[in-house]
Amino acid sequence: MKFGVVVFPGSNCDRDMLDALQYDLNQEVVPLWHKNEDISSFNTEDCIVLPGGFSYGDYLRCGAIARFSPVMKQVIAFANNGGKVYGVCNGFQILCESGLLPGALLRNERQQYICKNIYIKPEGTYREQLLGDPEHFREVYKIPVAHGEGRYYANAETLEQLKANGQILFRYCDAEGNETPESNPNGAIDHIAGISNAQRNVFGMMPHPERACSAVLGNEDGKKILTSLLMARQLVS
Repeated sequence: MKFGVVVFPGSNCDRDMLDALQYDLNQEVVPLWHKNEDISSFNTEDCIVLPGGFSYGDYLRCGAIARFSPVMKQVIAFANNGGKVYGVCNGFQILCESGLLPGALLRNERQQYICKNIYIKPEGTYREQLLGDPEHFREVYKIPVAHGEGRYYANAETLEQLKANGQILFRYCDAEGNETPESNPNGAIDHIAGISNAQRNVFGMMPHPERACSAVLGNEDGKKILTSLLMARQLVS
């Protein structure tokens, strides 16, 4: 399996993701500049990653300009052909702006930038997959967040579809797995921290698992998430 990490002007988590995949997970990783219009060296066994940061300075809406980068035309085609695409933080915003994932990321409820460790729990089909994978299953994962516009929102119809299809990957919670107002760092609807598309090959989440992949950092929960989410053949349907 090969990973391509897209680098936009303003990306600042691309090196974090490259290092986590290459050195902590021992994977082949290729940086992809935003003007790259040829990703034909990647096939549907591979994964394209949209990292966190402030692409194009987050002007207009977060991810709204990056969605029109030359590489995104290829990423959208790659996803539509069944290739895996994964977006973290700003990458999640870009996936929603490009229509690869439903919903939108709005300014945090308290209008403040958040940078801290939080807790998330697996949900839906992803939780089902993890129950059969005891090496990586955790009831609750401790993962950092760092964003100012991370409040996931979807209208009532879309939200019901996400629930019915098992597309919600993670919900914010406390250390015991309880969903409380205090455990929802940005006010996301239904505590949603990450989702997939209906086909289970496009994933987005606001927390940063790539920042929790090393024992040196005192947290390897992110390594469990990246391994089980991206390297499985597919999420259960």
